[in-house]
Amino acid sequence: MVPREFLEILHVAERLKDTPRHCTTTKRRIESVAEHSWRISLMAFLLKHEFTELDMDKVVDMCLIHDLGECFTGDIPTFVKTDNDREIEDSLLNKWVKSLPEELAKDISELYEEMDAQKTKESKLYKSLDKLEALIQHNESPLDTWSENEFELNKTYAFDTVEFSEWLTELRKEILDDTLKKIELER
Repeated sequence: MVPREFLEILHVAERLKDTPRHCTTTKRRIESVAEHSWRISLMAFLLKHEFTELDMDKVVDMCLIHDLGECFTGDIPTFVKTDNDREIEDSLLNKWVKSLPEELAKDISELYEEMDAQKTKESKLYKSLDKLEALIQHNESPLDTWSENEFELNKTYAFDTVEFSEWLTELRKEILDDTLKKIELER
């Protein structure tokens, strides 16, 4: 990869800094997709001693790239995203990935294939962290920023995703405890 190609990739990825997500921060600022991706990457790094049997570098890589498709479509909350939205995002992302230098395109494509298949523990951990981070962020944001459906969603979301791991299941229960306390105290 030549330096110009590297810069062009970064220019596309920079869009995520300005791509708002559905969540707000503790201080009511709408978070960006880049901030979400950073935090799930941090979560993966922090868990390397809990999941010693996994390739945590791969998990961090998955976390870093998982929302690159939103450079082209923006963020659509999971509870309103349609199959058509997913197809458009995947198509635009695949077109962009294929335009990257060959080795990089291969690396990224292989990661996306593994992430989509959800067969490896690495891909399952990445997906769990993606969902759990959203729940954690909601618990950190003011309750009046939640949409009405999130009161129930935050109680049920991602339990199925984490069931492959006892540790993640325990974390999900802790997040639920935080959710229930938040609702009780702030409603």
